[in-house]
Amino acid sequence: MVLEVDGVKLETAPWDPRFPNTNQTKYCYQSFLDYQRCKKIRGEEFDACQYYKRVSKSICPNAWIDKWNTQIEENRFPGNI
Repeated sequence: MVLEVDGVKLETAPWDPRFPNTNQTKYCYQSFLDYQRCKKIRGEEFDACQYYKRVSKSICPNAWIDKWNTQIEENRFPGNI
């Protein structure tokens, strides 16, 4: 779904067959990891990285993203990036 508000295009994360259930926690976490990995390899401005960033921002609670970013900055994030 696409919505435009004040000239800003807002999109929800597309359906991903790897995560068919209504609980989207794994989809959120995997998208965040994919973004971090992509950013590390290709740089933040790479189109695919921007896709993962949009998906994770769309589907993950802001508090989780803030917490994970803080953990990354402090070198204590539990995921494999």
